[in-house]
Amino acid sequence: MNICTYIFLPVEAWAGRRAEKLMLCKPSLNRSVLELAPQLLNSILVRRLPDGTCLRARIVEVEAYSEGDPASHSCNGITKRSRVMFGPSAHWYVYKCYGIHWMLNLVCGREGSGEAALIRAGEPLDGIEIMRRHRQTSGVELTNGPGKLAEALKIDDTFNGKPAIGDVELKLEKGAAADEIYESPRVGISVGKDRFWRFFTDNKYVSKVEQNGLRRRRN
Repeated sequence: MNICTYIFLPVEAWAGRRAEKLMLCKPSLNRSVLELAPQLLNSILVRRLPDGTCLRARIVEVEAYSEGDPASHSCNGITKRSRVMFGPSAHWYVYKCYGIHWMLNLVCGREGSGEAALIRAGEPLDGIEIMRRHRQTSGVELTNGPGKLAEALKIDDTFNGKPAIGDVELKLEKGAAADEIYESPRVGISVGKDRFWRFFTDNKYVSKVEQNGLRRRRN
């Protein structure tokens, strides 16, 4: 049986098109990362801790990466690190950046395509005090970056390759459609810098980076 979670997300295939109801399940994620990534905005990350407590954060910033992209881990084909990106969609791809920060990505596209969306930032919703203890900080610094978000939600490589939907410890939940979506070049890369593959909303938890000055309205 195919179990799906229903989520209201914007369909961004054409600029200005009205938001539509999207069924978030494995088949719905078998689409291009450039189509899916903007639609992840405003969906909810839910992290269930071992004691049953749930931490929730609204996704406000993402980046798209694909196999033909020189900035992507999948650009050189399947490796020990990138093999999860080539696996089935609706699974998490988690890796460590600079040997310090965990990065959470959602695998999408057809199996073998090597596509994933990096979850760059989120707005804390539930379990904020616990997130503060995890991060030893507060305010926008709590989750306004991919490493910060992963630390606040206690995400590490134990989630690498795990499913992102269903009754799991880290999953996506429904969220309201984003009224405005912006795009800009991606952050912290040395190649593919001309591609406007970073998508975000007008939210104070979006990363504070110079690319924000290059933003343009997507929808």
